[in-house]
Amino acid sequence: MKKAFRQFLRHKGAVVGTLLIAAFLGIAFAAPWLTPHDPLKQELSQRLLPPSAGHPFGTDDFGRDVLTRVLYGSRVSLRLGLVAVGLALSIGGLIGLLAGYYGGWFDLLGMRVMDLMLAFPSILLSIVVVAILGPSLTNAMIAVGIMAIPQYARIVRGSVLSVRGLEYVQAARALGAGDRRILGRAILPNVGGPIIVTASLGLATACREAIALVFSGIGSLVSDVEELLLRRPAEREPQRATAAARPPRQSR
Repeated sequence: MKKAFRQFLRHKGAVVGTLLIAAFLGIAFAAPWLTPHDPLKQELSQRLLPPSAGHPFGTDDFGRDVLTRVLYGSRVSLRLGLVAVGLALSIGGLIGLLAGYYGGWFDLLGMRVMDLMLAFPSILLSIVVVAILGPSLTNAMIAVGIMAIPQYARIVRGSVLSVRGLEYVQAARALGAGDRRILGRAILPNVGGPIIVTASLGLATACREAIALVFSGIGSLVSDVEELLLRRPAEREPQRATAAARPPRQSR
């Protein structure tokens, strides 16, 4: 562990990326302490104000501070992505790990089911799942997570197939290690790279699909999601919301 940490510290890109992620997470979780405004409180006398010291991003068509709504909305987005990716990674990763290690009928049956799920558009199957479970934010996250299971199952299976025949795995088996120990100590740590990369990229995809369900009226009509996810006032009143409708003028 110490050797891996030292190698991590020597990789400047990894350190910078980790610090950026930590900063974004910290801003999202510290939103109540970073802004004095209520993201849901309406002040019609302050509607559609341009950016200023009191409202760095201006206000929307109900007088709510846009920066505050962005900060609070990021918390909803993070919850959407983390829950969906966590569900897909846990189930799909387990299926891929067992299918790649044991092979046989489990591999054949599991991968055919994954192929069947991949044959349909993910958003379409998400709508079907939400229609069965009922419209709510939790069900929208579950639906998006279920649709991402085949992707993680196939990536983990391919990674396991590439390492299960290597010398250190054969050595662990020759020393009498059981399947659980081989999977947990020899195989899983050596296939973590592709999993981490896929999960990182999948956060944005999961968030986008879940929000698509929300705005379509299928995923959720819960006020905390509908009110906190940013909607640009310029789309409805571009003549008055000039700060949101036009990019800032560059000084020469």
